Amino acid sequence: MYQYHTLDNGIRIVFRQTDSIVTHAGVYIGVGSRHEQGSEEGIAHFIEHSIFKGTERRRSWHIRNRIDGVGGELDAFTTKEETCVYASALSQHLDRSLELFADILFHSTFPAREIEKEKDVVVEEINLYRDSPAELIFDEFEERYFGSHPLAHNILGSKRNVRHFTPEQLKAFMASRYTPDRMVVSVVGNVEFKKLIHLCQKHFESQGNAEQVNVEFQSSTLNSQLSIRNSQFNHTIHKHTHQVHMLVGGAAPTLYDSDKTAFTLLNNIIGGPAMNSRLNVAVREREGFCYSIESQYVPFTDAGLFYIYAGVDSNAADRSTELILSELRRLRDIPLTPRQLRAAQEQLIGQMAINNDSGLNEMQSIGKACLNFEHVDTLDEMNRDILALTPADLQEAARHYLHPDNLSFLYYV
Repeated sequence: MYQYHTLDNGIRIVFRQTDSIVTHAGVYIGVGSRHEQGSEEGIAHFIEHSIFKGTERRRSWHIRNRIDGVGGELDAFTTKEETCVYASALSQHLDRSLELFADILFHSTFPAREIEKEKDVVVEEINLYRDSPAELIFDEFEERYFGSHPLAHNILGSKRNVRHFTPEQLKAFMASRYTPDRMVVSVVGNVEFKKLIHLCQKHFESQGNAEQVNVEFQSSTLNSQLSIRNSQFNHTIHKHTHQVHMLVGGAAPTLYDSDKTAFTLLNNIIGGPAMNSRLNVAVREREGFCYSIESQYVPFTDAGLFYIYAGVDSNAADRSTELILSELRRLRDIPLTPRQLRAAQEQLIGQMAINNDSGLNEMQSIGKACLNFEHVDTLDEMNRDILALTPADLQEAARHYLHPDNLSFLYYV
């Protein structure tokens, strides 16, 4: 189903052919906010903005118009461990997308005037984010949880850091981090695989080489991975918000842990997107305490976190916490019946199929998978792993990760 190729310079390609008239393409780079140090914090996200501001061949307007001008969409995002640049356009314009990716990733010039304007844009993004307690609480939780570890870094960085970034600093960070061995070209669309390889060779193979690896960067990253420390906390912070924003969470499996699939299903049962999740039924439907309540599972390469978030009236905060802990205790103490397990399995399988039905979602999913695992599991393979789970598997994961000794609490009041 998925096809793979590695260019001579180390850039990997992952591809699935479809009959759609639209092709989705992106480049995943294994660099995010966790790879920053000190005054660099926020630089990966700022670079994601700034690579669209000018290259050796193009000005900012020409970059924007290159995909937009043919009715396509160009965008990018940064996480704690990756950066992704991607585009969706008619399949006949794939060459245009790939050529632009290579240009902005390897030939950005960061013109000073454009960079100064973009600093204002990012500062306003930081202000907007700080005005949203429902978003801010997640980052504050991670800062407290990870402490001095780089995973604690806020992706946006500080306004002070952003104001002090220079074009030379951006170029140096890219030169040492954005190397071919950390890149994956991901494509889902209507193109022959041989043609895709040819296009990638044409635009990417001359960029860098397989030996272009920053040993110092690799060493510092490994050391940070080996020094993760976390401890429980229970903090209430006065933000003078209309609601109480509450977050309950703790450690969860990493990307590579064998119980990742079990916890993924467990998380979906707890507070997944469906209206029949246990927390939605217990806290919203039965009590009417909140508009929405959700559980998220975020696996990193060497750590994992899960969070339960809700925004509730101040008079309902204590009772909502009790209900959350009660539902977690039920999952620890009472194994699912075979019927309950089968229903949960079918629900997750269906959700995954719907998500994968979007070519853009699939392109991003397989790009990240190839970056971290060198290959991509098909839906059939993932379904097989989900259906192989037993009630004992889920109860074991619940007892390990949903135990009170693993939980921390953060409240904005």
